[in-house]
Amino acid sequence: MTIASLLRGARTRIREAEHLRKWIVLGALIGVIAGLGAVVFFTALELATRVFLGALAGYTPSTPVGEGGYPLATPARPWAIPFVVALGGLISGIIVFRLAPEAEGHGTDAAIAAFHHGARRVRGRVPLIKLVSSAITIGSGGSGGREGPTAQIGAGFGSFLARVLDLEARDARIAVATGMGAGIGAIFRAPLGGAVLAAEIPYQDDLEADALIPGFVASIVAFSVFGVFIGFAPIFGTVATAGFTDPVQLVYYALIGLAAGIVGRLYIGGFYGATRWFAGWRLPREVRPAIAGFLVGCMGVVMPGVLGTGYGWVQAGLDRTTLLGLPVLVVLALPFAKILATSLSIGSGGSGGIFGPGLVIGGLLGAGVWRLLVGVAPAVPNDPSGFVIVAMMAMFGSIAHAPLAVMLMVAEMTGNLAMLAPAMLAIGISMLVVGPRSIYRSQLRNRSESPAHQFRFAMPLLSSIPAGDAVRAPRLVLNAATTARDALERLARAGMPGAPVVGRDGSLRGTVDADALEASPSDAKLGDLADSTTSVTVDDSLDDVLAALADGHRTWVPVTGPDGLAGILSTGDVMTAYRSALAANVRRVRSVTATGAMIEADVPPDSPLAGVTVARAGWPPETVLVTIVRDGRTIVPRGNAVLQAGDRLTVFCTDAGREPLEAMLTKPPAPIPTEA
Repeated sequence: MTIASLLRGARTRIREAEHLRKWIVLGALIGVIAGLGAVVFFTALELATRVFLGALAGYTPSTPVGEGGYPLATPARPWAIPFVVALGGLISGIIVFRLAPEAEGHGTDAAIAAFHHGARRVRGRVPLIKLVSSAITIGSGGSGGREGPTAQIGAGFGSFLARVLDLEARDARIAVATGMGAGIGAIFRAPLGGAVLAAEIPYQDDLEADALIPGFVASIVAFSVFGVFIGFAPIFGTVATAGFTDPVQLVYYALIGLAAGIVGRLYIGGFYGATRWFAGWRLPREVRPAIAGFLVGCMGVVMPGVLGTGYGWVQAGLDRTTLLGLPVLVVLALPFAKILATSLSIGSGGSGGIFGPGLVIGGLLGAGVWRLLVGVAPAVPNDPSGFVIVAMMAMFGSIAHAPLAVMLMVAEMTGNLAMLAPAMLAIGISMLVVGPRSIYRSQLRNRSESPAHQFRFAMPLLSSIPAGDAVRAPRLVLNAATTARDALERLARAGMPGAPVVGRDGSLRGTVDADALEASPSDAKLGDLADSTTSVTVDDSLDDVLAALADGHRTWVPVTGPDGLAGILSTGDVMTAYRSALAANVRRVRSVTATGAMIEADVPPDSPLAGVTVARAGWPPETVLVTIVRDGRTIVPRGNAVLQAGDRLTVFCTDAGREPLEAMLTKPPAPIPTEA
C-alpha cells in the first residue's frame, strides 16, 4: 500500500466523519505537535538565555515559582548587556530576513491573518525560523513573549494538516485556530484559556464557536505533552493569598481597569508607532533589531526588569515583602519601560510575542497601583497579589479583545479563581477605554467581515446547496504521467490556463496552470508538479467552495467525489447555481398569500414522511416547505430531496392550510394489512 493510497483513504474517512469524531482525531494530532513545539521552544529559550545572558553577561534573569523561582539579581558584567542584546538582535534579524521574512514581529498576529486569509498557505519553514529567531531574541535579553513561536508552530501544523488531508475551507480555518490556541495554552500551562483563545482571538467582537470543541481537545493534549517534559505547575505557583472579600475594594479594581485601559492604549500606540518608525529606516532590515537591541540593553543596565520575558518581576510583584523592598519609582516606571523595550525589540523586526509582555506590563501596573495606595487609602488589601492578577487580566484582555480567554489564562497561571469577580469589572472598564483599538491588527470586527464567513452572511442560501448540484465536467483533464511540455501544448490547443490532474485510477492529484508549467523542466511529470492544496468535495456547500476559491486566489477549483474527480466549479458556476436556487424559492413563496404562519416540526421516526421525497409528500395546498435542517445542516428542499426521521421542517402556510398541514405532520403511519 502506497503513501498516496493511505492519504486518499485518510482524506475520505476524515471528510465522512461526523464533526466531534473528526476533531477528536485532528485535535489530538494538532495538540501533540503544538505541545512538542512548546517543549522544543522552551528548551531552546533556556539554552539561549544561558549562552547569551548567562555566559556573556554574567546575568541570570529572575524566574517565576513554576520555573525554578530564581530571585531578582543584578548582572555581574552590566557593561556587556547592551552588546549582548544587540548581538542577539543581529543574529535573529539575519535569520529572519534571509530565510523567512514573514516570521518577523509577533507570531500570533500572523496566525490570525492565516486564519482569515489563507489557512492552507503557512509555509513549513516559518514555525522553525520563528522558533530559532525568537529563542535568540528573548534569550539574549530582547523584550518579547514566548507565545508567538508556539502559536505559529501550532497554526503551521494545522495548515499542514489542511493541505495534506485536503480539508474543506472551514475545517482548515479551525485547524489553524486550534493549533494557535493549543500552542499558547501549552507554553502558558493554561489549557482552558488556550482553548477559549482559539475561538475568541480572531475577532474583536465575536467568537468562532466552531473552534471551541476542537480547541478543548488540542489544548489539553498540548498541555499534557508539555507537562510531561517541563512540568504541570502553574507558572506563578498557586497564589492563595489573593481574594475578594470586601465590596469597597471594587473602587480600587475599577481604578485598575481605568489605568489598564490608558496604559493599554499607550502600548498599542507605542508598539505600532515604533514599527512605523523602523519601517522608514533606510538601513538594511537585518541591522534594525541589532540597533534596537543595543537601546534595550542600555535600558536593562538601569532596569533589568525590561530584559527577556520579565515573568520573574511579576512574581516579585505578587509577594508583599519583595515588592515593598523595591524603590517605588522603579515599580512605577517598569510598566512604561517594558512598553518601550517591547516596542523596540519586536517593532524593529525582532522575533517574539507581545502577549507575554502585555501580561507583564499589566502585572507591574497592578503592583504600582498597590504601592501607591497601601497605607494611604482605606480597605486596601494587605497583599498586592489581587491587584497584580486583576491588572494582568484587564490589561491584555482589553487590548487583545479576548477578555474571557485572558481571564481564564491568568487564573490558570496563578492557580487562583477568586479574583474573577473584580476582574470582570476591571476588564469592562478597560475595554471601554481601549475602544476598537487592538494590539492584533489582523483581528476583524466580527464574522460578517471575515472571508471565512462573508459568503454565508451575504448569501445564506449558499450554505444549503452542495457542490455536487452545481459541478460541471472539465473541458480538459490531464494525466499525472503527462510531461510539462505535452501539457503546455494541450492547454494551448484548448485555450485554457490550467486543468485538473488525475492518476491512473481517476483520483485527483491536483491542478496545474500554464504559468507554473513554463517555469518547470519540460520533461517533468505532472504528478510531481500538481498543486494539491485546493479542492472541494461534492458534499461541500457552495459557500465553502467560494471560501476555497478566495483562500487559494483561484478562479476555479476541482471537485472530488467517491470515485475520484467529479468535475470543476468556477465562481460563475457558483453564482449561476445560487441564482437558480434563489429563483426557485421565490417562485414557491409567491404562490402563497401574504397572511399565514410559519410552522416548525420534527419528522418523527414513525412518520409516513420518512423516506419520501419532497415532491411525493403530498403537501396541502397553500403551503411552502422552506427549509429542512438535518444534523445542524440546512438542506434546500428540492423535489428529489428525501425526508428522514429527525429532520426539522420549516413550513410556511396560510390560515386555511394550517390544519391539514399539522394533521399531515402528526398523523400515524397507515396500518399494515394482514391476511385473513
